[in-house]
Amino acid sequence: MLALAGCDIQQPQADKATAGSETAQRPRWSTQAAGQLRQAIGRRAAHGLDQMPFALAGEGDAELTRVALAYASALARGATDPAKLYDLYTVPRPAPDLKAGLADALRTGNVTAWLDSLAPRTDEYRRLSQAYLKLAAQPMSPPANVPAAGEMIRPGMSDPRMPIIAQQLVNLDYIDVRAAQGTRYTPAMVAAVKRMQADYGMKPDGVIGSEALAILNMSDLDRRRAIAVAMERMRWLERTPPPTRIDVNVAAARLTYWRDGRIADRRNVVVGEPDKQTPQLGSPIFRLVANPTWTVPRSVQNNEIAQKGPGYLEANDMEWKDGWIVQRSGPKNSLGLVKFDMQNDQAIYLHDTPAKALFGMVQRQRSHGCVRVEDALGFAAMLARDEGVEEEWNEAQASGEESFVKLPRRIPVRMLYQTVLFDQSGEPIVRNDPYGWDDRVGAALGFKAGRALRVRSGGGDIAP
Repeated sequence: MLALAGCDIQQPQADKATAGSETAQRPRWSTQAAGQLRQAIGRRAAHGLDQMPFALAGEGDAELTRVALAYASALARGATDPAKLYDLYTVPRPAPDLKAGLADALRTGNVTAWLDSLAPRTDEYRRLSQAYLKLAAQPMSPPANVPAAGEMIRPGMSDPRMPIIAQQLVNLDYIDVRAAQGTRYTPAMVAAVKRMQADYGMKPDGVIGSEALAILNMSDLDRRRAIAVAMERMRWLERTPPPTRIDVNVAAARLTYWRDGRIADRRNVVVGEPDKQTPQLGSPIFRLVANPTWTVPRSVQNNEIAQKGPGYLEANDMEWKDGWIVQRSGPKNSLGLVKFDMQNDQAIYLHDTPAKALFGMVQRQRSHGCVRVEDALGFAAMLARDEGVEEEWNEAQASGEESFVKLPRRIPVRMLYQTVLFDQSGEPIVRNDPYGWDDRVGAALGFKAGRALRVRSGGGDIAP
C-alpha cells in the first residue's frame, strides 16, 4: 500500500470497466482484413508498442479475433492495467465496446480505420509518436556516463569531464559541435546547460551538479522508454474528459484548471514525498472550506508530534479534542486558509499552506500526500466566481471561522503522473520520475532495460 501518513488510509479499488459487449456475432475474417491487421501490428512502434509481440499463433478466425481484440484494447485502453500496476488507480478510463467495433470493421472491410481511431488523437500524442519513431529509427547511443564523482562544475572552471558533457549537449541539440571544445566550461556551454536546466524544470543557474549529470547520463533507450510510457499513460485516459476539470500532474507538481474545454489557469503545487506518495485518483471537489481546522492523523500525531510536548501544541495553535490533536483555524494552520474538499476514501484533497517558500522549489514532492496549491486563496476565488458562489465564499472567508461553501456542481479532479512534458517548441522533454513509477510501466511494455530520471526530494513538514 502507498503510505499517506498525513492524509489517512486508502483502499484499493478495482477497475470496473467491462471488456465489451458479449452480444457481438462471431467475426468472420477475409484475407484483406487479416492483411490489414498484420500491417497495423507491424506499425505498432508508432504507439511505442514495438517491444510487445501481439503474435498470431495461427490463421483461423478465432486467433485473428483474439489478437485483433488484444491490440485494439492496447490502443483503446492501454496495453497495461494501471489498477494492477499500482495499489490505487481510480482515474476514469475508456470503456469502448471493442467486440462490436471489430464486427463493424469486418463488415465494412476497414480494420485499418477502426484500429487507427482507437488511440488518442491529440497533438501531444502525435508529437510523442513522432519522437519515438525518430529515436527508434536511429542507432541507440549508450549513456554518456559522465562521472558523478568530483565537485560541481561552475562557469569558467576547467574540468576533465567537460568533453563528455559537451558531446552529450551536442547529442541533445543544446549546442553546436563547433562550440563544444576543450575542458573549460565556456559561456557558450553555460548557456546550453541553462537551456537544458530550464527544459527539465531545474533552476537554470548553469551549475553542473548531480541533477544536471542525471540528465546528461540518460541514454536514447532511456528517453525512448519514457516516451513509450507517456503514450501508454495517455491511452489509460478517457478520450473526452470533462470540459471543466482540474488535472494535477503529480510527477511535475503542476496543476491545470480546464474551464469549458479551455485552459483557464496553471500553477505550481506541492505533492507527496517519494515515501508518502500522492496516489493517482479521480475524485471531485464538492465544496470549499474557509478557515479550515485540521484534525491531525494518528500517524502524524504518534510519529511526529507526540515527542514534542505541550509547548509545541501551544506554539502551533493546536489542542486536544476527544483524543485527537486539532489545529485551530488561522494563519498557522497547516491547511492554510482554504481547503478544497474532495470526495474519496483516502482523505486526499487540495489545500492552502503557510509554507509558501515550497512553491519556489524545483522539486516539489514534499507533502504527506495531499496537494498544496500555490495562491490557494486566489484559486478558490476563481472557482467560486466561475461556479456562481462568490458572495457566499467571501462571507465564509470573512467570518474567520471554519465555514463550508457547497459548489453547485462537482468539479472533477484527476491526479495524473506524466514524466514527459513539452518545451516551448512542442518537443517532448523527459523530466523527473520522482516516485519511480515509470519503471513498472516500462517493464510491462516489454522494455528490458532503461532507467528513469530520478531526482529525489524531501524535507517536508508535518502538514498533509
